[in-house]
This record gives sequence, C-alpha cells and structure tokens, in this order.
Amino acid sequence: MATIEKRTTEQGTSYRVKIRMSGYPPESATFERMTDAKAWAKMTEANMNAGRHFGEAKRHTFAELADQYAPHAKDGKRLAYWREAFGPDRLDAITPARIVKERDNLLAGTTNKKDAATGELLKRTGATVNRYLAALSSCLAHGVKELQWLERNPMERIRRPAENNGRVRFLSDEERVRLLDACRPHADLYLAVVLSLTTGARQGEIMGLSFGQIDFSRQVITLHDTKNGDRRALPLVGEAFTLLQERAKVRKLKDDRVFPPVKERAEQRSLREAWERSLKAASITDFHWHDLRHTAASYLAMSGVSLVEIAKVLGHRTLAMVARYSHLSDGHIVATGEKLAARLGVQ
Repeated sequence: MATIEKRTTEQGTSYRVKIRMSGYPPESATFERMTDAKAWAKMTEANMNAGRHFGEAKRHTFAELADQYAPHAKDGKRLAYWREAFGPDRLDAITPARIVKERDNLLAGTTNKKDAATGELLKRTGATVNRYLAALSSCLAHGVKELQWLERNPMERIRRPAENNGRVRFLSDEERVRLLDACRPHADLYLAVVLSLTTGARQGEIMGLSFGQIDFSRQVITLHDTKNGDRRALPLVGEAFTLLQERAKVRKLKDDRVFPPVKERAEQRSLREAWERSLKAASITDFHWHDLRHTAASYLAMSGVSLVEIAKVLGHRTLAMVARYSHLSDGHIVATGEKLAARLGVQ
C-alpha cells in the first residue's frame, strides 16, 4: 500500500512516497511533483505484484555481490580488478555506461609483458579485455539468477572488443627435437614438456596434476577442475606413460602431486629458469609454454584429426577456438574431397 506525504520547506515542496507490501522490504522515494510520485508508486506496486521488483540493487554494493560470488568464481584475479573498480558502489549504479568506460580504460592500458624488440610494455589485446568482461558478466549474472539482487545483467548491452584469430606458434620437427634434447637433463621439466606435447593440456593443468587423476590401466588422465568447468580426459601415451609409471614408483607418500614444489634456501623453485635455459640452448625464439598446446593441436590437425576431435582434446566448447588450426589440415581436406568424388563417381 502506497502513502504519499507532502513536505514543504524553504527549498520548496516535495512528495515522499512510502510503499509497504507483504514479502518486500519498505520502499521510499521523494519527488518534486505529485504526478511523478503517483506514477512511481503505481509502477513499483505493479512490479511487486508481478514479482518484477528488484529494490535490492539499491541496498547492496558490488563488493557484497563479489563476496557472494567469490566461491564460485573461476577467475579471482579479474574479479579483484572489478572489485577495485566498483567495490563501494551500489549495484543500481553499475550501468552500461560505466562498464563501457572501464572497458575502454582496459583497452588503453598495458600488460606487464614487454615487446621483445622495443622493450616497451605491450597493450592489452581485445581477447584479454574480453576475459575481464566475462568475469564481470558472470559475477553480475550471479546477482540476477542466484541472489535476485538485479533485474537484468547490464553486460547484456555491452559490445565486446574484436579479437584477432589468435597467435599460432608451434614447433617445427627440428625445433621439437632440439627442445626435447635441451630439456632432457632436467627430469621434471622434460616430463612436463612431454605431457604438454602429448596431451595439449594447459600449463596449470599439467603442473597441478596429481596421481589420483591418473588411471594407468586405461591410460587416461582425468581433469575435473578445468578452465571452462567441464570434466576432460587426456590420453596418456608413449614416453609420457612410461615416465609417469616410473615416477609413481618413487613418489612421496605424503604428497600426491606429480610435480611437488622443491624448497631451496626457504624458497620454492619453479621450472621457469630451467625452461628459459632450455629454450636458449635449443636456439628457439618467440616461444612460450602455451605454444606447446598450440604445437599439440597443430600436429593433430596436420595428422588429419578433425576440428571436432581437436576441440574435445583441448577442452574447447566451440569450434571457433580451434578454427585457427584449420589451415594446417589442407591435405586432409583434399583427401576427403577425393573420397567424395570417388563415391560420386566423378573422380
């Protein structure tokens, strides 16, 4: 039920509307004109009766929403960015216009990586900015669907920056041989590289691998906590299978990880330095660990494996992510065309 109270002060006359309805906290607003007050009261009551009223957006801040969403977040780093940008603001103040401004700030900003030629910090790419926007969208969607603090997700009206086709750098046969030879003296590094090349897994998936995920009888590695949230199986074949079997025989009973951190002088030693030394020793330039994943996908494409199968191995939900490898399988496409021509009798 709405009540309207007329107030007269030195500044003028105003009309304060109060609405109390069962199942909703009290709502109030102040207007300069009676007609506006009545219109707001009518609309608000109608929304309450229809279950469309989301007054909660005025009572909660983005920081509160981020706290609620944090246990479900896949990208804590980027969520922290948005908490810094919007933290104390009420949810009803997170408008498309404000998000667009932050999007443009991200596009104009730089990363912590430097250009190899100039030494200058690299600008963020459209793809990177889209990952930030995806993290924000997921958080706001939680406020819409789970908490019902928002009526709709403002990200629905935001245009994403264009992305290029992606960087595809993969090892040639000669480079692959040189890199493996250079990595071989370092047991942990060699095993990690071989696993990356034969499974196409991400670096984090490899370095976080535990023996509980490995089924030696089926020769399968099962990933439960993946980037897109889907369970994924990886093939365990060749030298990777043999090396893991050997490591399983001498693993630590109190640590199930395949690559447990090794402490040296009270510091945890990573494989980064060994990796950089091996790249230098193998005379391989412009190559990152993630390019091992590109190498696996590229070799699969050149071996005639379909993009659907490559997407399944890499854990991509759409073919768009693996379309960059399609040019590598032209020979397979020609062979497929020849089979079709033979079936049609027009070869």
